[in-house]
Amino acid sequence: MHVDLRDSFRTADTIDVRGSRHRIHRITDVAPPDLPYSLKIVLESLLRHEDGVTVTAAQIESLLSWGSPGSAAVDLHAARVFLHDTNGVPVLADLAAMRDAAAAFGADASAVNPSIPAELVVDHSVIADVFGRPDAAVRNVEIEYTRNAERYRFLRWGQQALRGFTVVPPGTGIMHQVNLEHLARVVMTHDGWAYPDICLGTDSHTTMVNGLGVLGWGIGGIEAEAVMLGQSLSMPLPRVVGVRLHGALPEGSTATDLVLTITELMRRHGVVGAFVEFSGPGVAALSLADRATIANMSPEFGSTCAYFPIDDETLRYLRFTGRSDDHVALVEVYAKEQGLWHQPDQPPRYSETIELHLDTVVPSLAGPRRPQDRVPLDRAQASLLDSVAGATRAPITLAGAEHEIGHGAVAIAAITSCTNTSNPEVMVAAALLARNAVRRGLRSQPWVKTSLSPGSRVVTDYFDKAGLTPYLEQLGFHLTGYGCMTCIGASGPLIDEVSAAVHEHDLSVVSVLSGNRNFDGRINPDVRLNYLASPPLVVAYALAGTMDIDLTTDPLGTGTDGEPVHLRDIWPSTREVREVIDGTLDAAMFTRAYADVFTGDERWRALDSADGATFLWDEDSTYVRRPPYFDDLTADPLAVRDIRGARALVKLGDSVTTDHLSPAGAIPPHTPAGRYLTELGVRRFDLNTYASRRGNHEVMMRGTLANVRLRNHLVPGVEGGTTLDFTDGEAKPVYDAAMSYRSAGVPLLILAGRDYGAGSSRDWAAKGPALLGVKAVLAESFERIHRSNLIGMAILPLQFLEGDTADSLGLTGHETFHVIGLADARPGAFPATATVLADDRRFDVAVRLDTVREQEYYQHGGILHYVLRSMISARR
Repeated sequence: MHVDLRDSFRTADTIDVRGSRHRIHRITDVAPPDLPYSLKIVLESLLRHEDGVTVTAAQIESLLSWGSPGSAAVDLHAARVFLHDTNGVPVLADLAAMRDAAAAFGADASAVNPSIPAELVVDHSVIADVFGRPDAAVRNVEIEYTRNAERYRFLRWGQQALRGFTVVPPGTGIMHQVNLEHLARVVMTHDGWAYPDICLGTDSHTTMVNGLGVLGWGIGGIEAEAVMLGQSLSMPLPRVVGVRLHGALPEGSTATDLVLTITELMRRHGVVGAFVEFSGPGVAALSLADRATIANMSPEFGSTCAYFPIDDETLRYLRFTGRSDDHVALVEVYAKEQGLWHQPDQPPRYSETIELHLDTVVPSLAGPRRPQDRVPLDRAQASLLDSVAGATRAPITLAGAEHEIGHGAVAIAAITSCTNTSNPEVMVAAALLARNAVRRGLRSQPWVKTSLSPGSRVVTDYFDKAGLTPYLEQLGFHLTGYGCMTCIGASGPLIDEVSAAVHEHDLSVVSVLSGNRNFDGRINPDVRLNYLASPPLVVAYALAGTMDIDLTTDPLGTGTDGEPVHLRDIWPSTREVREVIDGTLDAAMFTRAYADVFTGDERWRALDSADGATFLWDEDSTYVRRPPYFDDLTADPLAVRDIRGARALVKLGDSVTTDHLSPAGAIPPHTPAGRYLTELGVRRFDLNTYASRRGNHEVMMRGTLANVRLRNHLVPGVEGGTTLDFTDGEAKPVYDAAMSYRSAGVPLLILAGRDYGAGSSRDWAAKGPALLGVKAVLAESFERIHRSNLIGMAILPLQFLEGDTADSLGLTGHETFHVIGLADARPGAFPATATVLADDRRFDVAVRLDTVREQEYYQHGGILHYVLRSMISARR
């Protein structure tokens, strides 16, 4: 904490909890009683960090008058930073490079350290290569360590070299479930203070912990590095959308159906960049797991967070997951003293309020390409038929038996992701449905790749204790590993014969997964249509083997008694699910699962790792290389200049996601990245995924804008990472074109439509374009996290003025662009608009540097340059 902190509002006080005194800043002394719960937490951060420089009394006054015109930006301080391995490795690589740069400027390299707790969970690297057999999980972990040992050794170096940096090793679970079940404090304590657990993470689904009463959301890996190093997060005060819940879920509807309904509702209402906060009598009808399931999908709403206030259910869950009685008592006392305890009959004052009656929720899926496109179960077949043309059929031979598949065949059925595997209600429902199906004689269809990837070891513990594991395994849902797996595109290859049929007959096959993302090209490059569903529906579609079926009326198959078996015949009741949960889950399961959470297995402990304050880079490494961001660092920032003579690297449409922009999925051998690795002697089987190689900028540059489903209007009719190179007029891979422009000294920009950068908080969606030479993105609108990441990499976000689009202005992307009006701008005096000259067209655009801090980052050439210069300056 700062030594010169102020207390202008005289809120410093103490509370007593079981005989222990804790210092607090009493929110209720100054906050209006009807201030939203989430903003009270922001207010506490401001009160505790008021120093008159970064956090000022004016910022606090602005928050206290929230909702009035002209509210200013505020500087939020996180309590901790949360990372996963695929973002964590490049974060660590950047910190290691910062240590090198600090040493080069004569500063102490070891001073580059997290100033708040930084916790990393290794969960994004394991791939569902092996499935449907008893040793699937063991084999996948062996392959994971073979592929990723170099990265894991690097993480171990970071754990010993950086103070306050801890790593949860592979095989423990998905980061958000580990956060919910073990790491989240709800109320933090440090140096005698008690304060809210504000958790900012490098994964957009960090919001899952909102279900536990923890305020937090996803930020880019670039921002996370700065926050780790003591920087505040500058943010405009958001609008807060209240969702009042009433009633309870009806029989047959699950938390998954509820969250897909809410996602559709929120997208229709429009909550991009807003805080969403749940309250009302219906909140008490939702278990903590249900709340977490909803909060997890906040990025799919487009909101910054989806907050549930603290109540008795929060305390019950903390006890249930093995938190100490003293800590649970602290959470209760603190929340009640600070006005953070949920009062369902006293709703806060919201920007807008939406009413939702839980009893209206029906069984649903979402797809085939976006999580907000909810499809009621009785319309799922029609949704498929709307997405495919014709009735192509293809013969395949599997294990000596002849089969036929067509459009809509289920190629992947995966119980996966943080969203649903954290929820015992839907997981037990899936296992009971599997039991009932097996007892009636049903089996999964042989062309379906089935997988079970739980979020934590507790899931398999209660499956085993309930005796349900054998039934899942008889349907092919053997444990494949404890990690994200299929949900993040680590689905592994399809069954060979199915993949061959897809390519030979141009089949549109389907994945059904209990995940949170189903964007084009994300799940598997051979799968065009992807549907999100509850775990029991995943099992049901594995039995059916096709989406071309109405599960509400058509039979799943024929039982051993010769009678048709319908979904309704094997669907477990809510009472049955609850009986299994009550009879199997207990606090001891969580205590055992997390007893040695940072120790890891024998493989982890056996990894040899370097020591020392700076990292010894291996120039031959294909996984971890020193990033080039600080190669030309000057002691002082250079003057801001206009962008002149730029060409469009790509011209994109609406809803382009970070999955389209960032390297994702497996690395195909025929791509620039695949060729680069092959030329270095990497075998085809060892090419691995882009996620695993995020610590190698050479690979990531070559995979940027290379998604197989990318549609670039500069090359109409072509799908994939191809563009038109205006230096020679040829169509070529985006990376190759960018290198031609670099040789010619030509700056680049990207043209785009609405919602540019939707989806995961992928830092490489900004880092990759920056390394390719992109200086600006001109779009109709930006998703929040990605806009911040662009600024963090000194890419200028420019937004068309209301009513303007690339098409309305007649822009084809073939023009030469000049962005003028920026020269010599200074933080606090940046222009709100700039002028773009595109050949003979001239128009104004908004400069989306929304706060003075963002302007500072841009002037310095990026957020890391700003932080490093600040550290070096402080030690001169």
